[in-house]
Amino acid sequence: MTSHERTTPPRVLVVGSGFAGFHCMRRLEKHLPPDAAELLLVSAADYLLYSPLLPNVAAGVVEPRHIAVGLHAALRRARVLVGHVVAVDIPGRTATLRRPDGTDRELAWDRLVLAPGGVTRTFNIPGVAEHALGLKTLAEAAYLRDHVLRELDNADAADDPAHRRACCTFVVVGAGYSGTETAAQMQLITTRAAAEYPRLRPQDIRWVLVDLADRVLPELSQRMADEAMEVLRRRGVEVRLGTTVEEATEGKVRLSDGDTIETHTLVWCTGVTPSPLIKTLGLPTERGRLRVGADLKVPGADGVFAFGDAAAVPDLTQPGKLTGQTAQHAQRQGKVAARNVAASLGYGKAVDYRHRDLGFAVDLGGFDAVASPFGVSLGGLPGLVATRGYHLLALPGNGNRIRVSLDWLLDWAMPPQVAQLGFLRDEQVTMAAVEQTGIYASPPADEWEAASRDLPTTRAVVADTGVPRPPARERQPG
Repeated sequence: MTSHERTTPPRVLVVGSGFAGFHCMRRLEKHLPPDAAELLLVSAADYLLYSPLLPNVAAGVVEPRHIAVGLHAALRRARVLVGHVVAVDIPGRTATLRRPDGTDRELAWDRLVLAPGGVTRTFNIPGVAEHALGLKTLAEAAYLRDHVLRELDNADAADDPAHRRACCTFVVVGAGYSGTETAAQMQLITTRAAAEYPRLRPQDIRWVLVDLADRVLPELSQRMADEAMEVLRRRGVEVRLGTTVEEATEGKVRLSDGDTIETHTLVWCTGVTPSPLIKTLGLPTERGRLRVGADLKVPGADGVFAFGDAAAVPDLTQPGKLTGQTAQHAQRQGKVAARNVAASLGYGKAVDYRHRDLGFAVDLGGFDAVASPFGVSLGGLPGLVATRGYHLLALPGNGNRIRVSLDWLLDWAMPPQVAQLGFLRDEQVTMAAVEQTGIYASPPADEWEAASRDLPTTRAVVADTGVPRPPARERQPG
């Protein structure tokens, strides 16, 4: 049966279990009575990743599982399907789910909620995709810690001074929230770890933070940026502003200022670009993000909603601008989307997305942080209390909150554990491999431009992608 032939209940398909998709589904369970709709959530993993604490995981301060919120425990009625939606037929109201084993399954839907998030932006700089390490997943965070400790092992064993310097040199690109937190926290942990190696000294450790902007944390006020810069300088982090990477090789990073840094570690924290799924839809985009209205509906696509990192959500508080690609926006947009999806099914009233800035928090490790709760600038220990208090409130699940709190207490009370876990091999940690960007089929550039102008039916776009149709027995009945 097609979605139009189905009687009751209608099916709501949510794509993505990041902050946007997770909070949307959680609110749908509250807004919709149990028999009002069938709720399906497609997720790449069976958990919500609380990504703002990934630098804590990379630094070994927080255990990886403690920032993974199990979907089956957190959601009461929704059915979780592990995999990726790789194609959507909007006129036919179906979506193709690719399972972890590589097989495809076609899902019918009455309401489609697109919150696939984003993937790491590499700007097509030569060598970055092959040699840089990302920080968007638990696997990448755990591997980064292993890699840094392995480099300290190599440095301790090295007889060649040049090789030892390269092993002890670490380059982070991107001075936004993630990059600044990563450089600050990892510098602290590697300096402490160096004391465990007989041939290394803390002053041998070199961390370099690179960004094209004219200051660190450009999203924050000048005062907060200056406080963060002071912490970085006090710890010995070299900050290269107005500079970008021009090329990365196996043992070197060439910068736009003409300097070449010999290093085996390049950490890429330059933000995200929308999921490749967006390009396969044949719908208008803005700055690469799917165009939506303030009510989070996709124009010209009946029953389709989109928000989060993959959608160009207008910022009603700043006309002409788009909302930022932050967890704070994704979470709140998810709640508004759930209300509007429920309204489209006859439950409640739809509203536009309008936000009030709650401020930002940046954890620099140790007893240092900068935060601006409700516009009040805080640094040092007060900033740290505000930052970690915010994370505990935003982290779903009391069990996760307790575990993360204990991790922080143990980090203050005990020396770091200098031990590698060895979960991933080197060839498994390229950003494309970890984020699985190769599973999506994109139309050629000229066809994509035509699709954006002429808005052909999505059925034709899906047919051109080459994604095989599942056999009839895989189709979902009404």
